[in-house]
Amino acid sequence: MSQIAWLGPQDPFPNPLFEDDPDPSVPGLIAVSEQIYPGQLARAYQQGIFPWYSDNQPILWWSPDPRMVLKPDEFKCSDSLRKIIRAFCQHAQSQIVVDGDFGAVIRSCATSSRKDQDGTWITHEIIDAYTALHEQGNAHSIGVIEDGQLTGGLYCVAFGGMVFGESMFSRKTNASKIALAALSSWCLANQVSMIDCQQETAHLLSLGAAPIARQVFLEQLQISVNQTKIETSWTFDKTILHHWL
Repeated sequence: MSQIAWLGPQDPFPNPLFEDDPDPSVPGLIAVSEQIYPGQLARAYQQGIFPWYSDNQPILWWSPDPRMVLKPDEFKCSDSLRKIIRAFCQHAQSQIVVDGDFGAVIRSCATSSRKDQDGTWITHEIIDAYTALHEQGNAHSIGVIEDGQLTGGLYCVAFGGMVFGESMFSRKTNASKIALAALSSWCLANQVSMIDCQQETAHLLSLGAAPIARQVFLEQLQISVNQTKIETSWTFDKTILHHWL
């Protein structure tokens, strides 16, 4: 059994497509670093690796097996959610805002309580790192606005033709589902074949996500990230939701 690698600023990640987990007692843990170094987060995503850790821990880098993914055409839009989406679209004071305030969305994800997990892994360092990705055009936010208030949303990462869902939040019941429905519809319109959801939760299962083998995920990832960057700009509004009506 090899040791889990401690990465310096220029050290490459172990490639989980070709290498086994270094410590089978911690499945999916690929590497550790003291901090998120410049450029490291972008390199990680393009290899199917993401950071997940808590305050007072080093940066833990993961590539789990199996991998949770949502195929956009398999998003479960229940009858009750369809009614909610219809009412949202008909309400004059409701909006879907893309990249309107990335910071507000990621901070809301960090502070929101949720059944399956909490947001404590979204540390100040994580917020800074993903904000830098956003400024480079590789991270995006979808905000659900109702009567001038941010009621829910999500943020995600995108490279090539691949979208990685990160975290969602709701201040109003089903607001995060509206955001995910909007992202799924946009992905369908832009030939994005899957949204990475990283790890299994009951909430994601209820929305149509499913686990696939890491090998399958990583092989599809390499095809997707090497595609030409999605040409359509990340600019859409609530009319994207009409797909589900």
